Amino acid sequence: MPKHVRKGDQVMVTAGSHKGTVGEIMTVIPKEDKVLIKGVNLKTRHVKPTQANPQGGIVTKEGPIHISNVSPVVDGKPSRVRFKVGADGSKERIAARDGSSLGKVRGPRKAAK
Repeated sequence: MPKHVRKGDQVMVTAGSHKGTVGEIMTVIPKEDKVLIKGVNLKTRHVKPTQANPQGGIVTKEGPIHISNVSPVVDGKPSRVRFKVGADGSKERIAARDGSSLGKVRGPRKAAK
């Protein structure tokens, strides 16, 4: 199944305890169908001192959210995504809300010899 979001997209969480929160995607984890969003779903962990981190302390970092629970933001509102394939074989993501382009998925296909 094609992914409707990618790294760098502004997205809104549409389900769960962080519903309505907007942030930027830092990482997409395709094997698990999850994303990490900057400043959303923060997890706190107490770490022991190690040689790499002699101070130890409390570390806060983002936890993953399932990709189905986020939608790209268009004009401050979440939008579904459609895919449009051009006559030359190029493919791009289109916002269902207003028809604006969310970016290319791939360029034109090479002609068969």
